[in-house]
Amino acid sequence: MEKEKRNLIVIGGGILGLSTALTLLQSRPSTRLTLIEKERTLASHQTGHNSGVIHSGLYYKPGSLKATNCREGYRQLLRFCEEESIPHEICGKIVVATSKEEIPGLEELHRRGVANGLQQLRFLNPAQILEREPHCQGIRGLFVPQAGIVDYSVVAKKYAEKLLALGGEIILGEKVLSLRHKGNQVEVIGHSRTWQADAVVTCAGLQSDRLARESEPALPLRILPFRGEYYQLKPSAPRLVNHLIYPVPDPAFPFLGVHFTRMIGGGVECGPNAVFAFGREAYKKTDFNIQDTWEALNWPGFRHVALKHWRTAAGEYHRSFSKQAFVGALQKLIPDIQAEHLEPGGAGIRAQACHREGKLLDDFDFRVNQNIIHVCNAPSPAATASLAIGRIIAGKVLPLLQG
Repeated sequence: MEKEKRNLIVIGGGILGLSTALTLLQSRPSTRLTLIEKERTLASHQTGHNSGVIHSGLYYKPGSLKATNCREGYRQLLRFCEEESIPHEICGKIVVATSKEEIPGLEELHRRGVANGLQQLRFLNPAQILEREPHCQGIRGLFVPQAGIVDYSVVAKKYAEKLLALGGEIILGEKVLSLRHKGNQVEVIGHSRTWQADAVVTCAGLQSDRLARESEPALPLRILPFRGEYYQLKPSAPRLVNHLIYPVPDPAFPFLGVHFTRMIGGGVECGPNAVFAFGREAYKKTDFNIQDTWEALNWPGFRHVALKHWRTAAGEYHRSFSKQAFVGALQKLIPDIQAEHLEPGGAGIRAQACHREGKLLDDFDFRVNQNIIHVCNAPSPAATASLAIGRIIAGKVLPLLQG
């Protein structure tokens, strides 16, 4: 089989793969670049199931890759949306403490936000919470004016449009089976075609660890899939939510808890929960993939996580199968919400990297193996930070390109 030669192959047609390819072509327009996606459409998985929140940088440890890239990516994303006339809105959000025990966590968020450069953060008393969200109940709130909403599928497709205009190539429906070093080149073996490239970047999301193991067999982490399930407010439901309402997150668990998100296309999402999914693309409760499940259950890190968080996991599964339990979680923030106000929404799968010793990776994880760069962990706020992350990866790739 004849090998097609390229300067750069990017694997993965989600928002990170597209932003990386676009950023590199903008820096080096002469690059012979091909982006390969196993699905027949772009943004099919995490990007396409994203809740659409533009994150401000509130939650992240100061100095972390998440913090620095979120703030820079936030500015770049807003500029991109304005230049390309992509609908978006900076509507602000309230993080709400509903008990005294949550006050220290709320104050820690304020500290992190200030350290990350956020301005005009403001604590709210119960009356001030009600001024902004008349149905929300809390003893103290934190107003974050920088938070916003957008449709990341629209953003990703605009990245693709600009990438193609710069001479890049996108190949859909082609699964990459293997990566091999051949001298100073990388051989990319697909289902029906083979390429030879100066460098390769993998932004494979839910499959990222599998591709990383092609060049690092002893990779000390695996992807655990967690499904987030949403309800949404019925069009006939009372107007219970104006903007974005979040709880104070549990610092021991890398998820933000059930919250309310007004969507840019209309409507309000309520959720998600976070349950272990029996497949990396198991978007329905009944979906099951034996290989994915066996790999996860057999990973030592998963067993550590299960033992540590089994009580939390039991509650999440209860909410998954009991609408009333889900409603009960939502009522902590909005007591007026009732089961009849809700209808089933969508679901997404989070690719959560888990270390062999049981640590759930909280920050971005990039791994370089000669001329292959793997994005092994890119949780939220990766969509918000996509252009900033793309620039970092492009900076690592450029010295590797020939011709």
